Amino acid sequence: MSHKSWMKTVPTENCDVLMTLPDTTDDHTLLWLLNHIRLGIPELIIQIRHHKHTRVYALFVTATYESLLRGADEIGLRKPVKAEFGGGTRSFSCEEDYIYENIENELHFFTSQERQNIIRYWLENLRAKQGEMLHNIHFLEGQPIIPELAARGILQQVFPIHEQRILNRLMKSWVQAICEPQPLDEICEYFGVKIAMYFAWLGFYTSAMVYPAVFGSLLYTFTENDQPSLLPRPQPNQTSRDVCCVVFAIFNVIWSTLFLEEWKRRGAEFAYKWGTLDTPAESIEEPRPQFQGVKRISPVTNAEEFYYPPWKRLLFQCLVSLPVCLFCLSFVFLAMLGCFELQEFVLSIKELPRIVRFLPKIMLAVIVTACDEVYKKIAYWLNDMENYRLQSAYEKHLIIKMVLFQFVNSYLSLFYIGFYLKDMERLKEV
Repeated sequence: MSHKSWMKTVPTENCDVLMTLPDTTDDHTLLWLLNHIRLGIPELIIQIRHHKHTRVYALFVTATYESLLRGADEIGLRKPVKAEFGGGTRSFSCEEDYIYENIENELHFFTSQERQNIIRYWLENLRAKQGEMLHNIHFLEGQPIIPELAARGILQQVFPIHEQRILNRLMKSWVQAICEPQPLDEICEYFGVKIAMYFAWLGFYTSAMVYPAVFGSLLYTFTENDQPSLLPRPQPNQTSRDVCCVVFAIFNVIWSTLFLEEWKRRGAEFAYKWGTLDTPAESIEEPRPQFQGVKRISPVTNAEEFYYPPWKRLLFQCLVSLPVCLFCLSFVFLAMLGCFELQEFVLSIKELPRIVRFLPKIMLAVIVTACDEVYKKIAYWLNDMENYRLQSAYEKHLIIKMVLFQFVNSYLSLFYIGFYLKDMERLKEV
């Protein structure tokens, strides 16, 4: 069920986070979850709605302003300080709430993203007590409940609610605006620092690319104009081409160095402005809900935890992941060679229609697209089977697999033609 269905069919005010449960959810599961949230997080205000057509239950979650203030103090949310108290940003403290800007304004002190971040923090830190269970799910003491229920499919979706008013404003000042600077502060307030920093980098990179584009165009024009005029079909002077290539390479080295150094300064400015420059290290990362293993007593914390021997993961990587990756890469290489051989065969037959000559290229494009989708599923399956404990390790190894698959799948044919066959005419056609 789409997010928009809930927003249109069940209009509920003062909702920050929405949690949906499948239509097969029984009353016992619904009441168990509701009681645990209300007892474990009394700061939250929860309303239950039932979708009439899909028969799906949803929990509309929000909190009062006073509760959000305590939550901001708990997570150390950084807020701007009034000028008379030194300015800048500081971690929020309820004991000194009078020093922060707009503290008197309940509607504008917290952005929607900050409200949702506080509530998400509470939900993710709702932990089970010793011996608690729901149906066939046995929770460990201190295990987060919401991520585990989401991983088991008992919770269908947990997502924040958009504010249409702010989206419309961003649509006009950002998406529909042409040749205007990005409203990075508004993006940061609504989507958070990570999204704003990404678009800040993207805009800076796009602007910086103007310099090599202009310089490269000038060199290309100079090369094309430097042609012997006595030849029936003038060709660019090879010496001029070589000199321009060397000059452009040196320019790119200097440009890339200046680009990186300038972005370091620009990124530090944004980090200071948005209050993340001196953010302390994140707390200990929780295990992934999908992580599986045997129960044991941790030798570090003396608490019960799941343990998966590293040698099992290494064995799976060597005996399964590596052979599967090599097989996929070999298949791509053989499929590419087959398409090239088919193209040579088609071109050798002069009687064939012109449109048939494009058939091998179309086949290669279809194979590349199909393999991208297949390899994505294979990469996720391999990563799940390797059973990483932390989400950061899971994402790192998934990125390695995806980049390896997609790079070889998309660019192997270009490297093969350019560096092995050394056929520049065919390379231009591809």
